Amino acid sequence: MKSRKMFWAGFAMALVGAALWGVSGAGAQFLFDGYGASPAFVTAFRMVVAGALFLIVIGVRYRAALRRLLGCRRDWLFLALFGLGLFGSQLTFACSVAATNAGTACVLQMLNAVFVLAFVCMAGRALPTLREGLGLLLALGATVVIATQGDLGVIRLPAAGLFWGLLNALSVAVYILVPRYSGLFDRYGSFTVTGLGMSLDAIAAVAVLLAGGAAAAVGAGTAGAASTGDAALAGAPLVSAIPFDGAAWAVLIAAVALLGTFAAFALYIGGVAKVGSVTGSLLGVMEPASATALSALLLGTAFSGADWVGFALMSAMLVCMTLPGRRQGVTGSS
Repeated sequence: MKSRKMFWAGFAMALVGAALWGVSGAGAQFLFDGYGASPAFVTAFRMVVAGALFLIVIGVRYRAALRRLLGCRRDWLFLALFGLGLFGSQLTFACSVAATNAGTACVLQMLNAVFVLAFVCMAGRALPTLREGLGLLLALGATVVIATQGDLGVIRLPAAGLFWGLLNALSVAVYILVPRYSGLFDRYGSFTVTGLGMSLDAIAAVAVLLAGGAAAAVGAGTAGAASTGDAALAGAPLVSAIPFDGAAWAVLIAAVALLGTFAAFALYIGGVAKVGSVTGSLLGVMEPASATALSALLLGTAFSGADWVGFALMSAMLVCMTLPGRRQGVTGSS
């Protein structure tokens, strides 16, 4: 009974966390299209804010776990791999949104379920259970229907969009799998591991932002632009924030950083720790549903018949994934 209650709690956490990622995707698309924000700037800002919040909570509630983690060198490699996946997921998702759009980027991200299930099956030397296979088919079917609107020839992804989308899916699979199989969450708790990884990644994101700005400035200078000063300024990493008005800052802080990053990761990764890697990755299909709904509400996008079919498939997937399965070590609670 306790195990099932833990599963349901984790199920709800992962579901809400994935939905909040949709808030982040819609907010990022709003900033890219309306204000010309760069993916590097949005990524760095959201990770700095979320990392700071994680550190504050950890310092208040989880100091003992943090000391144990920092004092155990054998876990540093696993933490580094987890952080690499976490940082990669944020940066590649922003690049994927910029190269395509929020809905398409979310759809491509859902391919992480394929990577996760493939790894779990290879590690366990077993085929997917009927529940896992059916859930995966429903998840993929839902995303394909929403992305193509029922016509496989509708979406023609640019090469950059496909590249960043696949890297994003792989990065998500990495940060889902590493803590599960290394035992980091079991030893230190999902919040502590996620918070420390996010804090370290914030430093990396700022470094990437500064390096990108410096490279752009150097490139502008060597190109012999008419106005060297203006060209260098155009490559400055923080210039993308200058044209932001109150609405843009509200979206960046509230929707992208607070809800779409801090709350989303805290809930989703905590939920995955309870329900398992495969179930958690499939519940992530709520992200494109959330992004689509927000696009309709905020941008006036109308729902089509294909959208409703996709949502029905997602609902069926959620029902499927709540049924008990025989591989509890993979999809059950920790």
